[in-house]
Amino acid sequence: MNSVHQKIVDAVLEKANKECPDALDAVAVYGSVCTGDVHDHSDLDLLILINDPKGYALAKAFILDDEAIGYDIYCTSWEMLEEDANCGHAHLSKLMDSEMLYVRDESVTERLEGLKDKAREILGSDKRFELVAGIREELCKVYGHAFVAETIGQLRSWAAYMITLSLDAMMLWNGTYFKRGVKRSFEELDGLDIPDDFETNIMKIVRATSFIELGIALGTLFKSVMRFTERRTRKDVPSREKLAGTYEEMFSNWRNKMPEATERGDAFASFMNLASLQFMLEEIASENAIPKFQVMEEFDANDLAKNAKLFDDALEDYRQEYDKLGMEVRHFDHVDAFLKAYME
Repeated sequence: MNSVHQKIVDAVLEKANKECPDALDAVAVYGSVCTGDVHDHSDLDLLILINDPKGYALAKAFILDDEAIGYDIYCTSWEMLEEDANCGHAHLSKLMDSEMLYVRDESVTERLEGLKDKAREILGSDKRFELVAGIREELCKVYGHAFVAETIGQLRSWAAYMITLSLDAMMLWNGTYFKRGVKRSFEELDGLDIPDDFETNIMKIVRATSFIELGIALGTLFKSVMRFTERRTRKDVPSREKLAGTYEEMFSNWRNKMPEATERGDAFASFMNLASLQFMLEEIASENAIPKFQVMEEFDANDLAKNAKLFDDALEDYRQEYDKLGMEVRHFDHVDAFLKAYME
């Protein structure tokens, strides 16, 4: 730290001692000061850890005219650090790499180390893939917002958020986190397992000059990240417990609605019922290592009988997953037979 940084730290400690002595648990520095990646206009990244809202009196944003540098001295609660320890994003340097300048007592150190251990455990386990799955869901939502953007400015804003989510997903996928600033993002990705042309796809978004060009580039990045994470997502081996009743549910919900739609010439009902089957099959396949079923590929609004056959064929193909597990479809000749089995 330089002399200006030291004066700011000293001021924080002095102010805390005067105004909220029991609210301050720790003061630490992180970011470029620690990594050595400083420049003439680097600010100061401080972790000011408080245990009481009174500690927010220490927060202040200001600009030093002689340096032309802005400083954002903000406070962090334990709840914020606990959220970081859950690894919902990949910007964990404040928690993991801060260099302590002041610690109230040993209990604070122990609590901080506990949070770091929690983050390390998540990053080193399959739990991180569940977090990536959550980011995938958020990416889908944001991509939907991008689709209805009315100006290129709006589209760029959503694109920036999608880039952020994509970067987080890649770091967590590899069991690590960003330790340096935004300008070093691609350097930190170097050598990690990421989609082909990941950086190139992002830079196409950054350099896009038209609405159409930006939309195409954004779609390319989205599909790349989704395919990458889906292709490598760990899925459980199917079990009787997980698949039991799924075939019967599909049959019950939509099987007889398909020929009924055919008889009525109802293309809309045929489409929606077949799509419902597709959704359920995809949901099961997202968690279990079973084949993917693409029943909507050959939907034909002009041939509803064909759609009914598509449904039956897909249902029969799915029944084979029961066979692999030695399961039988639960069916009975009449209701009394069911009731007898049900009550037993």
